[in-house]
Amino acid sequence: MATNEKHEPSLNHATGKLEFSLDVPFPSSREAVIALRSLSPDKEPRKGGITKEITVDGQILSVRWSADEARILRVSVNSFMDHLSLVLETMEMFSLPVS
Repeated sequence: MATNEKHEPSLNHATGKLEFSLDVPFPSSREAVIALRSLSPDKEPRKGGITKEITVDGQILSVRWSADEARILRVSVNSFMDHLSLVLETMEMFSLPVS
């Protein structure tokens, strides 16, 4: 259904935080919004140390992370990818056939 375009983690020299971004294209903006709504309720379990911003622009779901430590960033991204995979599988299973 969708393919992931990944970017390398980088260090923001202004803030000293690690940053990572992920853009996920969807076939339609409707599907991107469904994914956004499905993934948005999941807040980071840890207080502080990481922030995650999820947005939709047209057919693109964009996620941006900012973290103090590489380990925290890795755990958050891995968890998000697991949830995204489940959302994509569910959307594929329940989507209407395309003619």
